[in-house]
Amino acid sequence: MARKTFKFRLYPNRQQRDKLTATLDVCRELYNAGLEERIGAWKNRTPVSCNDQINQLPDIKETRPDVAGVFSQVLQDTLRRLNKTYKAFFGRVKRKQKAGFPRFKGRNRYDSFTYPQKGFELRGKLQLSKIGNVKIKQHRKIIGEVKTLTIRREAGCWYACFSVKFEPVFLPRKDNAIGLDMGLETFARRSDGTPIENHRYYQKAQAKLRRAQRKVARRLNKKSNRRRKAILLLQKAHAHVADQRKDFQHQESYKLVQNFGTIVVEDLNIKGLSGGMLSKAVHDVGWSSFLNVLSCKAENAGRQLIKVDPKHTSQECPNCHAIKKKPLSERVHRCDCGLTLHRDHAAALVILGRGLRLQAQTKPAVRVGVA
Repeated sequence: MARKTFKFRLYPNRQQRDKLTATLDVCRELYNAGLEERIGAWKNRTPVSCNDQINQLPDIKETRPDVAGVFSQVLQDTLRRLNKTYKAFFGRVKRKQKAGFPRFKGRNRYDSFTYPQKGFELRGKLQLSKIGNVKIKQHRKIIGEVKTLTIRREAGCWYACFSVKFEPVFLPRKDNAIGLDMGLETFARRSDGTPIENHRYYQKAQAKLRRAQRKVARRLNKKSNRRRKAILLLQKAHAHVADQRKDFQHQESYKLVQNFGTIVVEDLNIKGLSGGMLSKAVHDVGWSSFLNVLSCKAENAGRQLIKVDPKHTSQECPNCHAIKKKPLSERVHRCDCGLTLHRDHAAALVILGRGLRLQAQTKPAVRVGVA
């Protein structure tokens, strides 16, 4: 069984928006109160468990009408979320990583709540317990068994995220393979010579983002409605760029999975690449999220995704395998063996060759996605 999330836009009326916002405020307050109690318990050496905090909810509901107006499982899930955060913190401490102690959530840093089992029903409209029947734009059918529903607020808009369990349906078998060389001049170049355009969504939107950021900076009163509206405009501008990038990544990964049985990519150190002078361009192109999307689609479709060592892929000749160093400005690969190709096309052929050799060594017995 695999997991997947279906995300749909919600269109609540004014009364429903107020209830959704009030639910977020109650959950945020409960999260902060639970965190404060845990900190105090640790200082006093009197441990408090997640179940201890959940058992306090009935008494809180009797004295707080706003808390009583939120579905019980939503409140319980908020405290379980805090418990997961605490466990993750101590796990990082144990592994001697940068710990990052759990933070108190401000009004703009808590934007979702979850119905973990029940309290919701989808019949034309989305029926939410304690909130009502909310209009939803269900643009595709939900496939699988719905396990949880998360209501999320993003840039002033509301979304319903259904987490489902489903049985993957593999595509018809294909024995062909393709190699991808990720780049900045083009988003990627395939080993058959086809370039995938780099749309540079962030770069094209920079002027609009700059104006929106200046508008926020001019609102000096951080609690004013004018500043809040300016922040919302900035959030929507960034969300538009992110949505464009996601749409492009899903479309390109879908084409690759549909047309090829084996897809070979470089195992890039994207965090290291994004720390240099090309950091803005690397973040704009979105390699990491694209490879994650491609990996998920390949696994669910029964395709094989192979990651190979990226060392010298742009320096090696795909014909004679001689290594000749080339500066970034040199965009054509010319080798003494007589091969002349675009630099990225040659690199994609090298990547494909490495992937096929690795595939021959491993010889997978079943058709599964390999990352």
